[in-house]
Amino acid sequence: MDTIRHWAGEAQAWLDARGKGAWIAALVIALILFWPVGLALLLYMIWSNRMSCSARHWSPTGTRFRPSGNSAFDAYRDATLKRLEDEQSAFQEFLERLRKAKDQSEFDRFMDELSDMIAAIELVKGDE
Repeated sequence: MDTIRHWAGEAQAWLDARGKGAWIAALVIALILFWPVGLALLLYMIWSNRMSCSARHWSPTGTRFRPSGNSAFDAYRDATLKRLEDEQSAFQEFLERLRKAKDQSEFDRFMDELSDMIAAIELVKGDE
């Protein structure tokens, strides 16, 4: 069992060193040769986030990126990311207010139509 773990660890390191293309090629070959192994590899890739497109790598310390070594650039990057996050949250709040206003206007229109229908029904009943 240890030899299998060791071999799997070496294979993972080898594929990681060669990037996403190597992982995709291994997946395709595994699916062609023996589909259960390919399926297991696909599930592992999804579970381990091997195919993630995200450039963010969160660390336990709360920093999002490794320092570049240039403190001025790091400060600029952090300020820009903070500004973009603030803009995103403000935009999400705007969309929520817009949805609420649209829902309120639709509800008001419905209530107006309902009161018009009730008035028309009462008018018809009054004529009888």
